[in-house]
Amino acid sequence: MEFLNKEYLLLLLLLIPYLIWYLLYRKKSEPTMQMSDTNAYRYAPKSLRQQLVWLPDFLRMLTFVLVVLALARPQTHSSWGQRTTEGIDIMLAMDVSTSMLAQDLKPNRIEAAKSVATEFISGRPDDNIGLTIFAGEAFTQCPMTTDHTSLLNLLQNVRTDIAARGLIEDGTAVGMGLANAVSRLKESKTKSKVVILLTDGSNNMGDISPLTAAQIAKSLGIRVYTIAVGTKGVAPYPMMVGGSVQYINVKADVDTETLTQIASMADGHFYRATSTAELKQIYKDIDKLEKTKMNVKKFSRHYEAYQPFALMAFITLLIEILLRVTWFRRIP
Repeated sequence: MEFLNKEYLLLLLLLIPYLIWYLLYRKKSEPTMQMSDTNAYRYAPKSLRQQLVWLPDFLRMLTFVLVVLALARPQTHSSWGQRTTEGIDIMLAMDVSTSMLAQDLKPNRIEAAKSVATEFISGRPDDNIGLTIFAGEAFTQCPMTTDHTSLLNLLQNVRTDIAARGLIEDGTAVGMGLANAVSRLKESKTKSKVVILLTDGSNNMGDISPLTAAQIAKSLGIRVYTIAVGTKGVAPYPMMVGGSVQYINVKADVDTETLTQIASMADGHFYRATSTAELKQIYKDIDKLEKTKMNVKKFSRHYEAYQPFALMAFITLLIEILLRVTWFRRIP
């Protein structure tokens, strides 16, 4: 535990003059009875009230200490910690083009892909995982991290409307998405480096072809798994018609041949995501990869811990007041 406002702890020094006053002068000011000789009362037994006459003053000092500690804002200890673990470096490259709204997978392709990615990330707690998203353009949504809570939050915020709203150009730049993910892994020192590419279309945008990006991945020792999201044939796709959503059947145009070539060239595997069976196979294959040791830095948050001190200060103050007006009440 540490204190955020440590300067308030200096107030505890005020207890020193108070204790001196109490020991030297307070006892002398106590009311006494004038007696010619007190020798007869020398061995008289003391009542419990007499034995505990110091208790109200002690409670007052304890209340003061607790108030000072609460003002100093105690917090749970928080620091960077480093540990050695085993894992691999993984980049997820996810297609977010508007075609991912097709509903042949439930509730639609993009949500199914996010669900798969979420389950995958949750099952790999020691891996360094990042996220690239692409449509007609590609960019890094989250760099590689072991802070999977932050990664999952960013993943849940992925929407296809970034292309629909014109924030990025719509389309399917498979090569750009793969190249962006590869660029995040090129400096990795781990033995196992993986890209998992999820898309529902064929490359029709971008300055880098998918096979060129696959060659770059191969040269850097990066393994690429490709997943074709969507069933064969046609799929219902939502479109706005006259202010209402209408569903039309669109043909699935995923380029399975190119995705297969990418996976083969980069020593990976190609999967067709029409059921969870193929998706689970991805996990099994990646689990077989050689793992490597890496240093992981973890950060724990600060949590306020003043509440117990404030509550105890209130209780001790209340007890002192009750004792002074009842059991230890004095008549002037």
